[in-house]
Amino acid sequence: QVQLVESGGGLVQAGGSLRLSCAASGSIFSINTMGWYRQAPGKQRELVATINSGGRTNYADSVKGRFTISRDTINTVYLQMNSLTPEDTAVYYCYADRYRVDYWGKGTLVTVSS
Repeated sequence: QVQLVESGGGLVQAGGSLRLSCAASGSIFSINTMGWYRQAPGKQRELVATINSGGRTNYADSVKGRFTISRDTINTVYLQMNSLTPEDTAVYYCYADRYRVDYWGKGTLVTVSS
């Protein structure tokens, strides 16, 4: 089992920045991809960004050039979010894939005011 704990959410004005962190614990060896998804009120959960164990990244078009995902250890992933807009308001969930089993954190709320 893998446990994921997010931190760093909060309230920010449009144009501001936030940095989300996610720490994995438990059976962290052989975690392949880690990343972030988000779910806005009334919408489906959507991909934000992922990074695999080799450092390859993937971003949603809506965040390219504004968000940066990074991974400094086997079990910690970050999401630097710049130039935030009210459309980025959502609960952000950390994600990890280990042996093709998906794990999710409980989410952290990001609210961007206009």
